[in-house]
Amino acid sequence: MLTVLGFAMIATFLVLIMLRKMSPIAALVLIPALFCVAVGQGAQLGDYVIEGVGKLAPTAAMLMFAIVYFGVMIDVGLFDPIVRGILRFCKADPVRVVVGTAVLAAIVSLDGDGSTTFMITVSAMYPLYKRLKMSLVVMTGVAATANGVMNTLPWGGPTARAATALKLDAADIFVPMIPALGVGLLFVFVLAYVLGRRERKRIGYLTLDEVLVPETDAVLVTAGGGKDEGGGKGHGGGRKATGSSGDAAGAATGTRDGDGDGFQGLDPNRTTLRPRLYWFNAALTVALLAAMILELLPIPVLFLLGAALALTVNFPRMAEQKERIAAHADNVLNVAGMVFAAAVFTGVLTGTGMVKHMADWLVGAIPAGMGPHMALVTGVLSLPLTYFMSNDGFYFGVLPVLAEAGAAHGVSPLEIARASLVGQALHMSSPLVPAVYVLVGMAKVEFGDHTRFTVKWAALTSLVVLAAGVVFGIV
Repeated sequence: MLTVLGFAMIATFLVLIMLRKMSPIAALVLIPALFCVAVGQGAQLGDYVIEGVGKLAPTAAMLMFAIVYFGVMIDVGLFDPIVRGILRFCKADPVRVVVGTAVLAAIVSLDGDGSTTFMITVSAMYPLYKRLKMSLVVMTGVAATANGVMNTLPWGGPTARAATALKLDAADIFVPMIPALGVGLLFVFVLAYVLGRRERKRIGYLTLDEVLVPETDAVLVTAGGGKDEGGGKGHGGGRKATGSSGDAAGAATGTRDGDGDGFQGLDPNRTTLRPRLYWFNAALTVALLAAMILELLPIPVLFLLGAALALTVNFPRMAEQKERIAAHADNVLNVAGMVFAAAVFTGVLTGTGMVKHMADWLVGAIPAGMGPHMALVTGVLSLPLTYFMSNDGFYFGVLPVLAEAGAAHGVSPLEIARASLVGQALHMSSPLVPAVYVLVGMAKVEFGDHTRFTVKWAALTSLVVLAAGVVFGIV
């Protein structure tokens, strides 16, 4: 009976989330509460929740202060030179443009928020793609796949959910996965190069010495010799368009600095910029990431200290600090609320014995020969499951069952948790991910076109991560 009710609870949760009948936070709280009463253990609900909240508090703290920290770093302009440098590097070569898109998306993904990543990446790259008449689905596909690999950062969501669901330390899951994720990110860059070569072949090798005149009058000349008004396709020859120094980027992006400095992807005049503190902020971020990898302190403590220091140094006035915290309050509340709401779901699933009964059933259903390979099975299943369901549904509903089944065959929960991360490259293009609508909306790309183009490459990237994990003995 508990087996049936357990699967029914998970199915109800998933259906309501996928049909958008309830928010994740509401579903994580109300559905398990109802099922806890249904199995006759309603009186123990409070104990389950309190115990779960105590265990999840460090994860919630990590996410809260990581969002504040990276939000402040974007506010003060830490990533602005990176954006400008990538855009200068791109010039008008399709290969550079696509590779630059992947690099930019990967770097900005350090903030752990997909929506922020896509807003910055598309704002910076969209005018250049339009100017050169490049395929916009290439931009959205590469950005989503790069962000998917980087989304496995401990403060990005999936790792924190896996740690929450299995009651593990996020650092123990993530740090050993770094080599495999590095291979996955390298594959994304290679993929971007290949797609860029394909775009170059399609539209010609476009070059600009430094500038173009304004777009209405511009004449792009391709390496093939043909010319195209306004930066379109070219067909023949070997000439370059020329012009006065300093305006190439501005013409390509449609945005220029007042001093003619070139590409701009972020508002260069926002009041939160702190140029004099740039190197302090860069050193602080490097030190924070290094301390996290070396595990000098627990990750929640590191981000708590980092956020406090970043706010104090960059915004010494109390009113400014309150304003910055308020600016990122929505993200903080949504993420922290989700984590604490998960205490109800995981607490009921475990406390009532549903997980154990479901795991026993699953162990019996899996062929005996596959039991010792449950980590690999989890990795493969993470591709379709994280695409067709939300991360909340997979990590809080399915992963505990897989972990229990693996434990019966001597497979460590850490291996299961690490394997569960490999599907994230594909997950970021799922129709259940709100951030992907930000991406396709800003890029003016139909979601169906994005899906048809991206799914195959994202799935291949996930399989590369899984294969690397197996080779390195991580999974």
